[in-house]
Amino acid sequence: MALYFGRATRVFFRTLPFVALRMVVGASFGLVTVVYFGVVGWLVLTLLDAGTVSGPIGGIGLLVATLVFLAAMRFARRYVLYMVAAGHIAVIAHVVETDETPPNQIAFGTNTVRDDFMGANALFAVDQLIKASIKQFNGTAVPLSRWVRFVPALEHVLTVLRKALALAATYLDEAILAYVFVSDEEDNWRAASDGVVLYAKTWKSVLGSTLLIVVGTYVVGFALLLSLTPLAAVFGGLSPTFEVLGWVVVAGVAVAIYLGVLRPWVKTVVITTFLLESRGLTPDSETMEFIVGRSDGFGRLVANVEAGKPDERDADSDPLGDGRSSG
Repeated sequence: MALYFGRATRVFFRTLPFVALRMVVGASFGLVTVVYFGVVGWLVLTLLDAGTVSGPIGGIGLLVATLVFLAAMRFARRYVLYMVAAGHIAVIAHVVETDETPPNQIAFGTNTVRDDFMGANALFAVDQLIKASIKQFNGTAVPLSRWVRFVPALEHVLTVLRKALALAATYLDEAILAYVFVSDEEDNWRAASDGVVLYAKTWKSVLGSTLLIVVGTYVVGFALLLSLTPLAAVFGGLSPTFEVLGWVVVAGVAVAIYLGVLRPWVKTVVITTFLLESRGLTPDSETMEFIVGRSDGFGRLVANVEAGKPDERDADSDPLGDGRSSG
């Protein structure tokens, strides 16, 4: 397991302008969440107290309002937060690879994403196939279902591990995107497939450290909620309505801290770990074929590569290992 927490934290502080932007965006999302559900909660409780609507009707209205909010947030996340996060990834990758900090890193990150992908849809398409490839590869490399057959008592523990692996994949796909940004390959599909192959050659150290930090994120998140619960209790002493608002405020603050601070730092650690661990490695055909046989997502990724000009690959390989290229 490779741990680059110190180096990654230094990179994190060198990208503080983007971190600050993430905090502003995260705070904005949190504020919107607080205001929206505050108004919805107040409206539902007012109507219930007045006898205008019944409990089931109020519950249905709250459910509909929640679904509408989630749909709007999904759209906003893809076209606002997603692009901001991608720009931060580009800057992190640049700092790790060159040890230089762009003078205007927000413009640098934004221009890098725009020049490489031309828009959110192209970036999203590549990212989705990377994420699918990582998830399916991890499922092959860490066959949790086999453990349950031998030790059924581990089922609950393995359920937690599966969720941790799924969350780890969301960070690992960002590490692959970072590789795409710093790769000399002009074809983004090929750069993405190369990044997945390099992950397959470094998965033990990279996934191990990612799982460690993901579990740590759970702990920090739980501690954060506990530290904020007194705020909800203060509101709860006023009235039931204010108690609901108190919990909404707690949730909004937690979301803002997670999106604005915690997630960017975790992302920086994972990206730094992957880029440093993959140095000196080269993609090879055997490892590529190994992943193709175990991941439909990677197969589609390679199909997009093959739609362009093919190139020759080195024959050296170390599927599921961490050997380094002789070149």
